[in-house]
Amino acid sequence: MTDKQLPTDIATPVSTIAPDLPIAFIGGGNMASAIMGGLIRQGMDPTRIDVVEPFEETRERLARELGVTAQPTPGPALARAAVVVWAVKPQVFGEAAAPVAPLTAKALHLSVAAGIQSGTIAAWLGTERVVRAMPNTPALVGQGMTGLYAREAVSQAQRELVEQLLSATGRLAWMQAEAQLDAVTALSGSGPAYVFYFLEAMTQAGVDMGMDEAQAYQLAVATFSGATALAAQSSEPASVLRQRVTSKGGTTYAALSSMEQDGVKPSFVKAIRAAEQRARELGEEFGR
Repeated sequence: MTDKQLPTDIATPVSTIAPDLPIAFIGGGNMASAIMGGLIRQGMDPTRIDVVEPFEETRERLARELGVTAQPTPGPALARAAVVVWAVKPQVFGEAAAPVAPLTAKALHLSVAAGIQSGTIAAWLGTERVVRAMPNTPALVGQGMTGLYAREAVSQAQRELVEQLLSATGRLAWMQAEAQLDAVTALSGSGPAYVFYFLEAMTQAGVDMGMDEAQAYQLAVATFSGATALAAQSSEPASVLRQRVTSKGGTTYAALSSMEQDGVKPSFVKAIRAAEQRARELGEEFGR
């Protein structure tokens, strides 16, 4: 795939990753753990995974749940890494990169940090072999959606390696331009929170109408799950699917008419654009 091709969803990896490939993680939080867990399920030897994680509680969890030994600070072991996964907060990326860069100049670097531009990462690390990824939290249960962007120095083989690394987290899509990752951040990166927000509202409505909270929540979650499964399997756009359950003068029509009158759709679009703007600001703020 070249940078000029359209973004492409990837359902399965080309092949499983080599179990003895040395990989390093800078940061061992939830997203890093999701990737590590997927690799170990594919047959990766946990002793081939080096992790730098400053928090003792997180290091203990990684050892207990995944059998991975993490160190509080970077050490010489990082020099063996073929791939380095950056799973740190944007505001500490630059500081974390300084001691790691001299040890990992020959590695492929994959960043899941929001906002930080690949050019900034390349400058911090002293290499052009940089891929940015924008995952979302459903990756924790293998149902994630991750947007990817690779700098020109990243080879096709290295792109495929990234696909194999992330395959257990869900679906993947390569972006043509790095700026599109801000849109990915706003749409799918932050998107689970929008779903949870609507689940809260639907649950509250159920309670207001006399249901108990657990029952209302169960109905709301099952409705979202079923509707998204239907949309994923259908070749028709969401607008057509919506129209099929909206009879003029019926209950759905009443609900949607109320939302239209309140400007829910344009307000929702505006909110997502606000998230996109904030993604750009993060890159500018922490990428200096």
